[in-house]
Amino acid sequence: MLTNTILLQAAGGSAGFLQSWGLIIILFVVFYFFMIRPQQKRQKEIRKFRESLGKGDSVVTAGGIHGKIVEASENATYFLLEVAPGVRIRIDKGSVYPSAAEANQAAEQQGDKN
Repeated sequence: MLTNTILLQAAGGSAGFLQSWGLIIILFVVFYFFMIRPQQKRQKEIRKFRESLGKGDSVVTAGGIHGKIVEASENATYFLLEVAPGVRIRIDKGSVYPSAAEANQAAEQQGDKN
């Protein structure tokens, strides 16, 4: 009985350890390429979009407010947005997203270039 216990302990040593770490590493690589990397690319595109915005551009806020940028400065962290004639609101640059129509146009232009 003692001999069987010793042989079983010796057999399960390093192979099981390497297999478990190998699975963990493979899982992390898959997670990185399917979850983390696409999210980083999406955030980079949104950052470029926000930097390219200027006076007269139509945008949609995170809250769903559609409007036209009236005032945008490079060093400020906000836009002055006109949502109706004579109605202006100040919004944070981080809450601005491209409208669906503009996003589709940008995707089509990107496809034409490639």
